[in-house]
Amino acid sequence: MREEVRVSSGFSPGEGGRVVARFEAAEISLLRSLVSMMLGLVPPGETSDDPLERALGIGGGEAPSDPVLARLFPSAYEDANDASEFRRYTEATLREGKRADAQTVHDTAAPGRFELTPEQAQAWLRALNDVRLTLGTKLEVTEEVHDEIAMMSEDDPRYPAYVTYDWLTYLQDSLVRALW
Repeated sequence: MREEVRVSSGFSPGEGGRVVARFEAAEISLLRSLVSMMLGLVPPGETSDDPLERALGIGGGEAPSDPVLARLFPSAYEDANDASEFRRYTEATLREGKRADAQTVHDTAAPGRFELTPEQAQAWLRALNDVRLTLGTKLEVTEEVHDEIAMMSEDDPRYPAYVTYDWLTYLQDSLVRALW
């Protein structure tokens, strides 16, 4: 049986809609590494060569073949033609949004106590969700993940990744509670 560890990181409500964050230096290093991974995984949205389409963010309509990108950018419609058309008008903007959220986390994360504006906190929430989806897809996480972690040996080579996924889940919950 593992000894219970008290977690000091996370979020709490601040004054004027702000959110207070507290992190250890190692946690910030891990968070920056994870959001950097997201920035590398999600390239900027591609748009058409047409100036009007580029200005409107209209791009290609192909569904990603990579399972992680397919999870981050799921098809909006079952019909392939409808899904492709919808993706054509939305994916470039969605990609830019995910990249901006990851960059916000990278730029605002600091060891110790710091505060986030409501807008930054929302970006953190979206970025944490994207990182969790990415890691969860790579780990093939199921609803039984918490039971699996509880039974997993610390010597299991998957253990650090699963514990990281669990920590991200805690952070996301902590942030949601601080916002609402």
